[in-house]
Parts: sequence; structure tokens; C-alpha cells
Amino acid sequence: MKYTLLIVPGLGDSTTGHWQDNWLQHFPNTKKVVQDNWNQPQLQDWLSNLDATIKTIETPIVIVAHSLAVSLVTHWSQQNDTSKIAGALLVAPADVESSEHTPEEIWNFAPIPLNQLKYPSIVITSSNDPYISVERAEFLAQKWGSRFYNVGPKGHLNFASQLGFWEEGQEILKFLLLSIKENQ
Repeated sequence: MKYTLLIVPGLGDSTTGHWQDNWLQHFPNTKKVVQDNWNQPQLQDWLSNLDATIKTIETPIVIVAHSLAVSLVTHWSQQNDTSKIAGALLVAPADVESSEHTPEEIWNFAPIPLNQLKYPSIVITSSNDPYISVERAEFLAQKWGSRFYNVGPKGHLNFASQLGFWEEGQEILKFLLLSIKENQ
């Protein structure tokens, strides 16, 4: 089956050199959600842009969300028909409920929805992500019904992590695609 990979960046966008941008340039059938304000995100505005982008895609969608976008996707999934979503790779979720871990400009994405997702998903975190503890990421994965991967000490899995095409992430994505195929 043909899927569209939907790249959903978090705070500040995933620009040149970020693995999400590399995947966008490298993989066919890839689209990106573009937000009007990357640095002062408002949940309702971001939800509208995510929803509008999803509505333009004809094929089943595999979401590839990073950081703040993980909360965005879970909010969207609680409020909308998710039948077009084949699965989701939820990378480096930011704990928007923690003033210790995240900046104030993203707290309006709290509370993080805890309902089980209606599609296969994988949560990936790193053991030294400054925006969430491993325990919190694993808790969220359990609540969402997601598989959970801790990829070791690699920071926030962002541009600063220097992941390039992030081959490890591609392998986990392949695993997700296989599990989607098995669930059809």
C-alpha cells in the first residue's frame, strides 16, 4: 500500500539539517505541515493547520511528529476522525505539562491527552532528552497504546543531535510500517 509520510515539526520548525527535513527531501510521497508561527505556537492554530493538511492528502497517512508536534497529534486525534491515519512515529515528545522540562510558550498544549490512539504508533525518546524524562515518555507511550523505544543518550533528537538521515529512526519507521501491514 502507498502511504504519505506526514512530517509534523515542533517548536521552531525542523529546518535544513534536521532529520525531519532530510526525510522530507529524501522520501517520495512526503508532505510537511507548515505552521504560521513556529516560535509562539497556539494549539488551536496548529490544530487547524494540521487538520487542513491532512484533508489534502488522498492516501493513508503515516505521521512523523517531533517534540511539541507529538502533543499536537494526540490533541488532533482526540477531536477528529482518524480513519486516514495508518500509523504514527511520535519522536521526542515534549512534556508540555512540566515547567521543569519545557518553555512557557508551549504550555498552552497542556494537558497532554492520555486516551489510547486508534492507530499503531511508536514513541521514541532518548535517555537524556532535556524536554522529558524517560519515565514520562514511557508513561505516555503506555497510555497511547504505543510501542516504546529509548534510543540512548542522543539529546532531543533534533538538529543539535546531528542525526543526519537518522538511519536508526528509519529502521523503527520500517518496523511501524510492518506492524501497519499486519494489522490491515
